[in-house]
Amino acid sequence: MAKVTGLSGNEIYCLSLKNYTAGELVVGNSVNSMGFLGGMAAGFKGMAGGEITQVTQAIEEGRIKAFDRMIAEANQHGAIGVTGVTSEVKDFAGNTEFLFVGSCLHRKGLANSHFGNFFSSASDAQELYCHMDAGYQPIQHAFGNISYKKGIAGGIMGSLKAMARGEIKEYSDVFNATRHKALDRIVAQAKSCKANAVVGIRTNIMFWHGTHEMLMTGTAARNSALSAAADSVPVTSDLTGQELWAMTSLGYAPVKLLISASIYSLGVVGGFKSALKSFTKGEINDMTTLIHDAREVAIDRVKTEADALGADEVVGVKTYIAELGGHLVEFLAIGTAVKKGGGVAVKTPALPVHAIVQDKDTWIEGAFGFSLDRNE
Repeated sequence: MAKVTGLSGNEIYCLSLKNYTAGELVVGNSVNSMGFLGGMAAGFKGMAGGEITQVTQAIEEGRIKAFDRMIAEANQHGAIGVTGVTSEVKDFAGNTEFLFVGSCLHRKGLANSHFGNFFSSASDAQELYCHMDAGYQPIQHAFGNISYKKGIAGGIMGSLKAMARGEIKEYSDVFNATRHKALDRIVAQAKSCKANAVVGIRTNIMFWHGTHEMLMTGTAARNSALSAAADSVPVTSDLTGQELWAMTSLGYAPVKLLISASIYSLGVVGGFKSALKSFTKGEINDMTTLIHDAREVAIDRVKTEADALGADEVVGVKTYIAELGGHLVEFLAIGTAVKKGGGVAVKTPALPVHAIVQDKDTWIEGAFGFSLDRNE
């Protein structure tokens, strides 16, 4: 019978170079409800600000059930691994569905037979090739999440401080704490499966049942060339597979994914001045300075943490800015600290073009009222 796989031609080619063949598409889902008591408790705890543990646990449990069912289906197909694993959360009929989808892998010439240790990867097959070629053997798809609110108490303090221009430390602390808790949890998962690295981390923030959830997903892996310290605290990286391969070829190993947020207020007076100036042509000095200061604070925190870790560089730094309302603005800096040395190396001198070329969607127009090539 014909196989139905989610892997593209480029992905199948890359995996073939590592002696793998594509297998069936596998799915796992779980439909859940928090229940009245859990929802009410979460609402009360949200008044204090910070993590809403009931929501965090409900989402985690739903994801674990769905993930385990996908893995069970892969085992029924006799797969050696699952790659390209994606996860979604869908609300319908007052309930929430947690969904995982991936594609099975088999060893060439060993169909329907488990050979070695079963693994799962959050990365697509092109990135998986890069990870393996850079010495990072995948073990398990890993995730860390946290659901949180800024809270009424934090909001009052923030509102008072927003009367004046400058950083709202209470908001900065909440945002930084939540982001680092999610990172700590994905590291804990990696350590539990004896991995010494989490590579290809992707971060998503969404609104869910009155709270915000931050989700980090990545691939827990093991690289024997990493230092012994990574066994105690696995290294983390949000570099793409291609970037990680390139840095490994230069002798660099990841140390830690660094995240820094700063929440700044333009202040009532500054906001009023900016509103007046917006009616005339020219620079709005208050806003220029505000964003500059927020950026400097966030980046300085990244530099300070990198120095404390003994890193040589912070690479792939991405910066994001968002208006939060009430003259508040968030500036976020995120990047991977790396250090040279330790014997890391790639297995091949160059990546095949099939590992670099991006696949394109071939469904451009449809009868469902949307287009994949437009932002609608």
